[in-house]
Amino acid sequence: MTTPDRPDATLPTPPTERLDCEVCVVGGGMAGICAAIAAARQGARTVLIQDRAVLGGNASSEVRMWICGAHGSDHKETGILEELQLENLYRNPGMSYAIWDTVLYEKVRYQENLTLLLSTAVTAVTMDGPTRIAAVCAWHLTRQCWIAVTARLFADCSGDSILRSSGAPFRWGRESADEFGESHAPQVADRRTMGNSLLMQLRSTDALHHVPFIAPDWAEVYSADHPRVAQAQPAGENFWWLEIGGEGDTIRDADVIRDELLRIAYGVWAFIKNHPDGRGRGWELEWIGMLPGKRENVRYEGDHILSQNDIEQCGVVADLVAHGGWSMDDHHPAAFRHPGAPTIFHPAPSPYGIPYRCLYSRTIDNLFFAGRNISCTHLAMSSTRVMATCATLGQAVGTAAALAARHGTSPRGILQHHLWELQNTLLDDDQWLPDRRRSRPPQMDGARITATHGDATLLTHGLDRRTASGHQAWSGPVGAQITITLPQEAVLERLRLVCDSQLHRSKRMPCSIPKPGHHEALPPCLLRAARIEVWDEASQRWSEGAVLHANRRRLIQLALPGRARQVRLTILATWGQDSPCRLFSCELGRADPLQPHPIGAWPAARLAAATPA
Repeated sequence: MTTPDRPDATLPTPPTERLDCEVCVVGGGMAGICAAIAAARQGARTVLIQDRAVLGGNASSEVRMWICGAHGSDHKETGILEELQLENLYRNPGMSYAIWDTVLYEKVRYQENLTLLLSTAVTAVTMDGPTRIAAVCAWHLTRQCWIAVTARLFADCSGDSILRSSGAPFRWGRESADEFGESHAPQVADRRTMGNSLLMQLRSTDALHHVPFIAPDWAEVYSADHPRVAQAQPAGENFWWLEIGGEGDTIRDADVIRDELLRIAYGVWAFIKNHPDGRGRGWELEWIGMLPGKRENVRYEGDHILSQNDIEQCGVVADLVAHGGWSMDDHHPAAFRHPGAPTIFHPAPSPYGIPYRCLYSRTIDNLFFAGRNISCTHLAMSSTRVMATCATLGQAVGTAAALAARHGTSPRGILQHHLWELQNTLLDDDQWLPDRRRSRPPQMDGARITATHGDATLLTHGLDRRTASGHQAWSGPVGAQITITLPQEAVLERLRLVCDSQLHRSKRMPCSIPKPGHHEALPPCLLRAARIEVWDEASQRWSEGAVLHANRRRLIQLALPGRARQVRLTILATWGQDSPCRLFSCELGRADPLQPHPIGAWPAARLAAATPA
């Protein structure tokens, strides 16, 4: 092939680059972000492949869906997700989606052991025999080159289950009521799903300066009595009900669905903005998406398929690795076209447990998955699909994948031989497992903890949040000191702190563009600065062990080299003026990850009699 200016020139063959890693994560939504970060932090060489130019999936600036999760003021998802959201409050008080995108980008891009490939779409899977993935082949859209990624373990966090071409069994659509005994399921199974949504963001303005909206000629026009549009209001909306596609194929029909959603969205906004009752006069259209957010299509099959009954029974299982708590929010397949309610909120307990067996393939030996594509029925997925739940699933999968790489085993091998280690690692990394407590580090056996203010014994219970049984945080003013005295001199290793980050606050991005001057802030009780001192027996004086500046994390881990018998923490500042500091944990050392941890009562009531997982 020749070019006009150089007849003798030929266009080069696109190069193929090769990357090798231990864990390859496909999909950079909230599940994939948390999976990749977790795997890398546990020491696994990790590659994250994302087909868009930004991270976050449905939570990114391209879609702008809320990050929803478990109901209940003390049931919020923590771990990596809470770290991301706290960083966003610090960096992004005005709640700009452009800055939110950057927060996600930097957490991934600058994480040690983690390679990020943006604008890169996986197109093929190479197998090493019938039950093992050897590599994926991906096309980098902007660099226009092929990239082959080989890995020991793969995690499909794409939502669309891109790695199903490996031959992994999967499901699509709604199960019949008889298959799993689900009372909310249809009598006959079908391929219908929930649809895709195109969101809008509005900005509050001066109603006196109203300018009518001129809709494009191709926009839909709605009558005053339209069943979905008639009562539409501008305030407090992200317009999630602008949804279609569940009666077809949300992957194959993606372009057709997008085009129709654009016609619907512009028609709905014209209806609101120009309504004769004036409901839209104080609002302007600031942003409308071009990329619909998907809710459902392909779900993998694992060693267990989570069902409605499992959720209603609270998911009290031995292989607990994450929790949910959103209602079974089952959108009608016809969605916007359906004359009835757009969704039914079937009740679900909060929290309920999600088993590890739902997070890896029952046939492909090195395939994990996390997000809306885990092993579950349509009804169970209507709850587990929300992004805060997906984030905790991602952290569980990333941690398990790193452990599998470390031990040279499979996802199922982790269940069979390393489950305690997986659960203890998740607990240590601030993932909430509702009926579990963290084990006590050996350094803390026989230790005495005192404080100049408050009850310091609250800091060593192995519980890192308020509980229904009455567990509370320690509270002390700026200047307060906490001292840990060990029975004898020992290797300190680290100081682990867990702050009260106000789990009753969702910390999610807003549905409307904030007004000028809007300012979100970090929790006032969050520890901002502290001094850690170590008692030196030889000199009989306190020496500086570590200093904490501008902290915005809930989980704080400070390395303390050497041996000592006493450590003292002094609170220097919080993020609120004159606000006391609130802590849930203050411990030295690290618990043995191989030892069983305490298991207590489940903090929610079962909804109905059914066969548990």
